[in-house]
Amino acid sequence: MWLRTECDITFNVSIPTPFILMLRPRSGVQQWVARQSYTLTPSVPVMEYTDVYGNLCQRLMAPVGKFQISTSADILTTDGIDTAPGAPFNDVQNLPDEVLTYLLPSRYCESDKLLDLGQQIVANVQPGYDQVMAIEQWIRENIRYNTDSPHYQLSAFEVNQEREGVCRELAHLGIALCRGLCIPARMVVGFLYELHPMDFHAWFEAYVNGRWYTFDPTQPSPRGGRVTVAYGHDAADVAIFTQFGPALYPEEMTVRMTQLPEAPG
Repeated sequence: MWLRTECDITFNVSIPTPFILMLRPRSGVQQWVARQSYTLTPSVPVMEYTDVYGNLCQRLMAPVGKFQISTSADILTTDGIDTAPGAPFNDVQNLPDEVLTYLLPSRYCESDKLLDLGQQIVANVQPGYDQVMAIEQWIRENIRYNTDSPHYQLSAFEVNQEREGVCRELAHLGIALCRGLCIPARMVVGFLYELHPMDFHAWFEAYVNGRWYTFDPTQPSPRGGRVTVAYGHDAADVAIFTQFGPALYPEEMTVRMTQLPEAPG
């Protein structure tokens, strides 16, 4: 399916402020970026680089006053996601070098604190994909997905205590539980078609049977129509904007996603 993603973010900047933005999707295994636009108002010099996870990042200095970022992209993506019930567990000694880092505890995913819970959830479940399915279903049934949750920037351990959170919190818990079972897992941030309310979205991927699979405990069943913007260990690696200096929050932020009737011409 062809999707158009759009985002408008406005800041009111009090002093010149360095920013790192992470707003450009890139072509990959399951998505092809056919067109992109990226407008800064006022226009300022930008330096783009690729971080250690392969994400496209933009460095800039935001000037004093109103500063707006507007992005748009036309992307071909799958209208479903691959599933593989019964797919086997990968022994750690056989994992690719670049995947090993996703076994480790991280700032928001304290897998070492959730070992017992993970073992309880997957008791008598076949190792591999089915274990991740069991984790996803347990989160769906036991942790409330609340887009208006007052709890913000919770770690996996904390969201398990609070029993509710937004999409990133549920993804953190899924990642931590997987890592505690020696299943590599990573955070994904991007867009999900027909998400309500529309916003940037977070889910997680787990590595089984030699590849990454998508899991999203905020949704009742597997759904495609996803556009990936960034990967990382947890939310600390995939912030769509990071500013350096006094705390600065968007005055306005609008995210839109529409399906195109055909390939853009």
